[in-house]
Amino acid sequence: MRYLAFATDYDGTLAHHGQVDGDTVDALRRLKASGRKLILVTGRQVDDLARVFPELALFDLVVGENGALIYRPEGRETRRLAEPPPSSFVDELRRRGVEPLAVGQVVVATEQPNERVAIEVIRELGLELQVIFNKGSVMVLPASVNKASGLQAALQEFALSPHNVVGIGDAENDHAFLSMCECGIAVANALDAVKQRADHVTQGRASAGVREVIEALISDDLRALDAATLRRHSILLGRAGDDPVVLSPYGAAVLLAGPSGSGKSSLARGILERLHEHGYQFSIVDPEGDYDNLEVAVTIGTPDRAPSISEVIGILKDPAESVVINLLALRVQERPAFFAELLPHVQQLRAQVGRPHWLVVDEAHHLLPATWGQADVSLPQALSSTLLITVHPQTLARDVLDQVDVALAVGAPDDVLQPFGTRGGVTLSSGEAMIWSRHDGPPRRFRILPGQLEQRRHIRKYAAGDLGPNAFYFRGPDGRLNLRAQNLGMFIQIAEGVDDETWLHHLRRGDYSRWFSAAIKDPVLEAAARRAEALGDTPVAESRRLIRDAIEQRYTAPA
Repeated sequence: MRYLAFATDYDGTLAHHGQVDGDTVDALRRLKASGRKLILVTGRQVDDLARVFPELALFDLVVGENGALIYRPEGRETRRLAEPPPSSFVDELRRRGVEPLAVGQVVVATEQPNERVAIEVIRELGLELQVIFNKGSVMVLPASVNKASGLQAALQEFALSPHNVVGIGDAENDHAFLSMCECGIAVANALDAVKQRADHVTQGRASAGVREVIEALISDDLRALDAATLRRHSILLGRAGDDPVVLSPYGAAVLLAGPSGSGKSSLARGILERLHEHGYQFSIVDPEGDYDNLEVAVTIGTPDRAPSISEVIGILKDPAESVVINLLALRVQERPAFFAELLPHVQQLRAQVGRPHWLVVDEAHHLLPATWGQADVSLPQALSSTLLITVHPQTLARDVLDQVDVALAVGAPDDVLQPFGTRGGVTLSSGEAMIWSRHDGPPRRFRILPGQLEQRRHIRKYAAGDLGPNAFYFRGPDGRLNLRAQNLGMFIQIAEGVDDETWLHHLRRGDYSRWFSAAIKDPVLEAAARRAEALGDTPVAESRRLIRDAIEQRYTAPA
């Protein structure tokens, strides 16, 4: 189940003229019976809310006063999330005749156009307060307190991620919490600005729209809202020309395959970094210790100490943490058994809290080989939102290949795509990949967008490392020189010092653009060199400057 919590605004959304009708109350009961958490996110004060809504106990938690407090109806417990404004602020508003004026545990509420007076008093007293609008209402709260911050605190009580929440609202103060939810929905009567930024707009108004969403959640977990609807969460893989190539962040079983040194690592790390940037939790099963330096995850297990299942689950209980499970301490023949034991625990955790959002299985041919047995594991469910990385797809269990929705091929696309009854029909260059989906037609070729860590590693290597046999040699027209530029920094130094004849010799032959393409693998530098080569013989200084500036801008300038 993707959506484990339902967060709704009250006025104008759940309620009409302050009241919730019987049909909507019944829908809330059915939704709660489905096992989902119900969270009310409102600008109202709790006492006022309890007076107008007797069924408040249907909700597991109430985020009240526009994010300033959490109320647990079952135990009638309140937890304040911020300090109230100083009494001097309220006293000054009263002195200036601000009416109406309601003072909650944290919020100070009034109506338009009293915001002008409130802003003036805040400025005069030097307070760190903000003014929030809710249609005609005006709320004053501490800075950084809003419905999103309140909902985040509520989700922490359940150890839930915002990626497993559906939110619904109608007004200006709902923007923040709708945008943090995986699916943010506006009811039909919502303000236009809210509708424009929502992932989906209901057909029904207010409570009718709420019931519409509840029925969709109960019937199919909102599957009708597909990746196209929720495209703001898509994971960027690279580009096919000017078009982005993306991966849906939920549901797919993805195979990434190709020979060693073909770019699997670059593509995989780019995917993982972008999952982290979007706030998705992942768990990497790492048989060979290849992800120890992944900065966005906690690594457990060392070459001398095997990880335990309890360690893995303990880390994953925190929605903010991802984990790398290093299996180097286990013998090769022990690793499939560890994985077979881990998989049911991952399934159970996903059923409880919807996480880890992604399971990554490196060297998948070792852990899910053709001889693999499925004991006590529902394979289709287990491989949902899973990235399988291998060299040869044919070495994987056939049952596993049958569950693959998307294949990413590097290096040898025909070999990777053959088990799926298709082929790439092209030779991929360095930095390219091919994507095939069961639902999107023929395979497409694209340029990989590597992760930031991968880019930094290559920048260091090319700028100051040693390229070995790929170094550039300034030899001159007669071959009498043998000046070795082992990296781009040395290339710039030598280029500044060699005579014009040597510089022009390599320029005319296209040696610079070829080196940037073949050794540095940088099309931007290659293009700069081709522009320099097109300048001809004069002025020599201009071609040197053009290439030097391009290198310094991309590799040696300070970050």
